[in-house]
This record gives sequence, structure tokens and C-alpha cells, in this order.
Amino acid sequence: MKLKGYLLAAGAAAAYGTIPLFALNLYAEGMNANSVLLFRYLLGLPILALMLWTRGRSLRVSATELKPLAVLGFLMAISSLTLFESYNYINSGVASTLLFVYPIMVALLMVFFFHEKFAVSTGICLVVMALGLLLLMRNGDGGGLNAYGFLLVMLSSLTYALYIVMINVSKVVRTIPTLVQLFYVLAFGSVVFMCMIPFGNTLTLPHKAVQYLNLLALALIPTVISLSCTTMAIQHIGPTVTAIFGALEPVTAVLLSTFVLGQDISEREILGAALILASTMLVIAGSPIDHALLRVRKMFPSLRKRK
Repeated sequence: MKLKGYLLAAGAAAAYGTIPLFALNLYAEGMNANSVLLFRYLLGLPILALMLWTRGRSLRVSATELKPLAVLGFLMAISSLTLFESYNYINSGVASTLLFVYPIMVALLMVFFFHEKFAVSTGICLVVMALGLLLLMRNGDGGGLNAYGFLLVMLSSLTYALYIVMINVSKVVRTIPTLVQLFYVLAFGSVVFMCMIPFGNTLTLPHKAVQYLNLLALALIPTVISLSCTTMAIQHIGPTVTAIFGALEPVTAVLLSTFVLGQDISEREILGAALILASTMLVIAGSPIDHALLRVRKMFPSLRKRK
């Protein structure tokens, strides 16, 4: 079952990595972040409803279940909005890369608040991943990042980390089928974006076929597919490993920028992407590595000090 979890987590990260590809096209057509996200979520709802209908699933939930679902919807909406807004201040590739501070946040939240054991291999993995992220986030001209854009991405990372942890630790949420969870997450998230409209987030409507195609792609690939895979992966391999697998998103962003958008890729970016991929593979071999390190440690027992 772990292999299935690994594949689901990798697929979720790759799908989520396509966000800038569609979002930037919509920005170029004059739509703002709040409007893009509102239509992304609203279009995702009928897709999920159709998937539930074909499987004979009901959308009925209890009042007790609605409360944590509303919290999940709020967290996902804030994470999405802050990430999409950051594209206006820093390079979208850099933003997608910086987003992956959240695996560290998830790991720390689980260790300090939920008593999850911090494995040696996880620590090594986080160090390797951090090195890769540092290589990817450095500007080629040596300049710094926009501070406001950086803070937006950090807030996006934190709220997404809380979303992942809540899915894992909430006994109520874990009893709700994945697709039903996602339907209500998108529904409550849509309400958040609607509430943002009176506060300076003007609603911009799509009026071209290309806009509708990009919105539909956003609703399907990095929303329905990615979030479904993420939720199922957490149930198989836990939140920490699922979060670390998310480091595949910047790799996806690099590949798309090179082969789809035709942008150049530097040796530094290739090395950074390779380190991130290596850190993900390290997670798969986590248990054997932990056991090997433990055996090595036992070969060198600490000597008692002579009195």
C-alpha cells in the first residue's frame, strides 16, 4: 500500500506544479487572482459532483462533519489566494519553489504537537531538499526577493501545512470519503473568495474561449486531481512523507518552463531540481536507511568514562 501512496503523492505534486502555467495566461487576459480562484473552485464543484454521482456517493454530511470541512475550506482558500497573489510580486517559478517550506512545517507540527517520531532519514531528506531549494530560489543576477511576495508564499505554505495536518489528525475528517471532503473544501473556499469581492478584489469575468479552457484546466488538474491524490496519499503514507513528496512540484515547474514555455534552464536550476528529486527518492528508502544507520551506531557503543 505504501507504493500506492508514493505514486499518489508524486502525482499530486506534479499536477499541482501546473498552476502557474494556467494562472499566468489568465492574468495576461486581465483576470485577477481572486477571480481566477473563484472560477477555479466553482468549476471544480460540478466535476466532483459528477464523479460522486457515477460512484453512487451521497453529499450528505452531518453538522459535526461540516465544521472541520469549513475549516479545511478556509485554509485551502487562504493558501491558494496568497500563492496566486505572490505571482504579482515574485517570479512564479520562485514562488512555487518557496512554497515547499511547507514539508518542514508539516514535519515540525507533527513532531511538536502530535508526537510523531522524527526519523533520521526524514531529517537527511529535509537537508537535501533545502539545498535544492536554495539553488532554485537564488536570482541569477544575485538580487533579492520582494519581501511582500516572500511573506505571501510563507503564509501559503503555513496554511497548506495546517490543511495537511488537519486531514491526518481529525478523526471526523478521516471518516468522510475523499471526494466528499474535496467537494465541501471547494464549496467553502468559494464562499471565502466571494466574501473577498467587497474588499477591493473586483470580480473579473472570463469572456474568451481561451480563458474558459485555462479555468477548466485549473479546476481539473491542480485542483480536483491534485487534491484527491493528496488526500488519498496522506491516508496511505501519512502527512510528513506526503508533504515531502510535494517537492516534485518545482521539478514539474522547471520541466514545463523548459519544454512548454521555451524558457532557458541553467545548470544551477538542474542541480537544484536533481537534489529535490533525490530527497523525494530518499523518503521511499526511509525505513531501510534508518535501520542501517541504527546498525552503524550500534557498532560504536559509547565508552563509559572511568572514574
